[in-house]
Amino acid sequence: MFRTALRNVVAHKARLVMTVLAVCLGVAFISGTLVFADSSAAAYRAAASQNFSDVAVSVTPKDPPPGAAALPHSPGLDDALVRKLAGVHGVASVRPSADGSAVLNAADGTPLRVDKAWANLGAGYAPGKGGKDSRYPVAEGHAPQNADEIAVDSGTADAGHFHIGDKITVATDGPVMTKRLVGIVTTKDTRVTAGGTLTLFDMATAQRLFTSPGHYNGIDLSATPGTDQFELSDRVGDVLPADRAEAVTGSAQANQQAINVDSMNRGYEKMPMIFAGVSLFIGSFLVVNTFTMLVTRRTREIALLRAIGADRRQVVRSVLLEALLIGLAASAVGLLLGLGIASVLPDVLGTTGDTLPKGPLVIGARPVVAALGVGVGVTVLAAWLPSRRAAKVAPIEAMRSTEQPPSTAGNRWRGVVGLALLVVGAGLLVSLAGAKDASEENLRSAMLGCAVLVVALIVLAPLLAAPVIRLTGHLTGRFGAAGHLARENALRDPRRTAATAATLMISTALVAGLAVIGNSTGQALDRQTADGLGADYVISTRTNMTGIDPTAVQRVADIPGVRTAAAVTDSTLTVGGNAQEISGVDPAAVDTTMRLDFVSGSLKDLGPGRIALSSSFAAQQGVHTGGKVNATMGRDQVFKQYTVVGVYKDNPTARQALGARSEVQKNSYNPGSLQRILVRTDDGATSQAAEMQLRTAVGNSPLLKVQDRKELVREAAGAMSNLLTLMYGLLAIGVVISALGIVNTMAMSVAERTREIGVLRAIGMDRAGIRRMIRLEAVTVAAFGTLLGLAGGLFGAWAVGALVNGAMEQYTLALPWGTLLLVCLASLAVGALAAALPARRAAALSPLEAVSA
Repeated sequence: MFRTALRNVVAHKARLVMTVLAVCLGVAFISGTLVFADSSAAAYRAAASQNFSDVAVSVTPKDPPPGAAALPHSPGLDDALVRKLAGVHGVASVRPSADGSAVLNAADGTPLRVDKAWANLGAGYAPGKGGKDSRYPVAEGHAPQNADEIAVDSGTADAGHFHIGDKITVATDGPVMTKRLVGIVTTKDTRVTAGGTLTLFDMATAQRLFTSPGHYNGIDLSATPGTDQFELSDRVGDVLPADRAEAVTGSAQANQQAINVDSMNRGYEKMPMIFAGVSLFIGSFLVVNTFTMLVTRRTREIALLRAIGADRRQVVRSVLLEALLIGLAASAVGLLLGLGIASVLPDVLGTTGDTLPKGPLVIGARPVVAALGVGVGVTVLAAWLPSRRAAKVAPIEAMRSTEQPPSTAGNRWRGVVGLALLVVGAGLLVSLAGAKDASEENLRSAMLGCAVLVVALIVLAPLLAAPVIRLTGHLTGRFGAAGHLARENALRDPRRTAATAATLMISTALVAGLAVIGNSTGQALDRQTADGLGADYVISTRTNMTGIDPTAVQRVADIPGVRTAAAVTDSTLTVGGNAQEISGVDPAAVDTTMRLDFVSGSLKDLGPGRIALSSSFAAQQGVHTGGKVNATMGRDQVFKQYTVVGVYKDNPTARQALGARSEVQKNSYNPGSLQRILVRTDDGATSQAAEMQLRTAVGNSPLLKVQDRKELVREAAGAMSNLLTLMYGLLAIGVVISALGIVNTMAMSVAERTREIGVLRAIGMDRAGIRRMIRLEAVTVAAFGTLLGLAGGLFGAWAVGALVNGAMEQYTLALPWGTLLLVCLASLAVGALAAALPARRAAALSPLEAVSA
């Protein structure tokens, strides 16, 4: 039986190659993602180990004990401590640091790489022995030596188009500064090499900006040869002020960074893993279909094996052994393709402001085991049902010359099971129509309902094939005899047609559903952003940790054409461990800059201890106007009772809560500062000149954004980019696997109908007619799968949209007609193109040879 299985694989290698390709796509995504994660982690760890290669112990400030007053800078990390640490036995050198965040404007005046605030680093240049800082080797120019000079890393210089001698605008947390670029350095800091920026100041300037004169926020120590860093850490700890500083070994810091790297890589793994799961799920149908057709073609062969003594178990093992060999081949090919995917993923997942590290590929045991387990497992499991069907072939089948149609009883049971699943899936989805939020329970119900609905369509597809194909047959009939024959060929084996169309059905359903939800949500976000904003411009900080100079409000208000400039302070309101954004406003100026729609109450009573909540936040906390919430605001750790004076419909401009600006400003993370200025112009007009005036009024700070209403809407729509990427990725996977399935099915169909094609050629059908017939059959199958997928995807999107509608009142179902039309045309084109090779092979058959086959 082993020799028989091996002979069958070799005999059908051309047809099985499509199955191998379908399975290896999923294997490639999984193995490639795992190799990418291991390689990226290794690259990050290598950089981290180099960062800490000369650091034995780091001294860092301690957080104050609970209840103690928070001081802006640790008084323990000063020059006196630096001198004391230099005298500790085993310390080779001491390197203090004063660092924080600094952002730059590029040469054209636009903010440079500001999307990732954590990666905009500012630091003091700390020369050691020889007058150089080993962390930042100078590649060009020299290190900053006074308050008017800075240096940047080479990546920042390239991105900002900076040259030595340029005047550069830089900001840390306050007014902008203009510095002269005197040096370009290199660095191995992973935050900078991953798309951040590095700005170096002389140490005195860095202390003034980030700590205070004579103080530091970190001290790195190197050890003399032979000194153990853990022993040195204990010695250093003995001389530190116990309540203000602590010693951490360099290896502990490297390990912590490795943990952070692993956490970051897990986020990058998610999307490729989704693609892998979908491709394997869709590919499994191709495996089932291929083995079903092979078993059908080899009915006589299997019957003869049974007749000469092979039992059912041997037949099952023979088919599963074929699947095992195919799975091994798919795993090997998939692993090789996965290495290619791993090599390009850093460029695909990275962006201009967030590049991923590159290094040698790390091929560990995990991706190899995963490739073998997934490739072999999926193929063998998918071949199990056809193997059972093969085992049921009786020896008497060897004497039959025609294929036996499926039994009526089998179709009846298929219909009963399919309808039951359809009722369950549709019922779960319809039950969500009254959902008021997208809670975890509702999301689980929606996912389960969609999964059951897809399974129901798969089960019912063979029964739906005949009526749907007869309906579309009116179109193919316009192509004459070739069209009629194509329709009848598609109807000849509904199960095969359904299995071939299943791949397109699943991918179409996924893409159509995601496209509708994405389009509807995007338009709802656009409307919500536009409807909730009464201002024409918004000047804002990029994080709540930075602020706008309060005096800038008056400068903005003095610009000709500005009608209102309303200051807003943003902070957080924490209720029961759930932190939400709160905006501090002046009630008198709200009406002109925000469009609030109150469900109950108003802002007239807004003041200290009194707040207003959005409807979703109020519903989440179960409070109404007049109720109270126990919460903390901003940096204040003391819980207080706040009275709710009003509940308004969700508004992105107002955020989740509104409070009096004086109170929010006092408790914000940057006390006394502002985070937004809402600007209303006289005639509501916007222009490039007006935007430049506003930027000038706030000092052209790279810390700030100046956006009009259109830019805010575009920013809100950008939240759908991941969903759109996922949608088009799933479409591409479905198209590729569907094409493989159609090629496979048409090739086997041509082989099965060799005599029939010979007869058609003998009675006068030319080669063009044969090609047309095969192509139209493939297009008919593709149209069937596309129609079922569209029906399932649109119904699922309608039902799941109720969850979004419950949380976003502006949500309405909006069909992306262009995308849906493109999906339909792409599916039909896939059917026609996939049939090109089988059609040419069929047309090339000689009539006499085909009839005698």
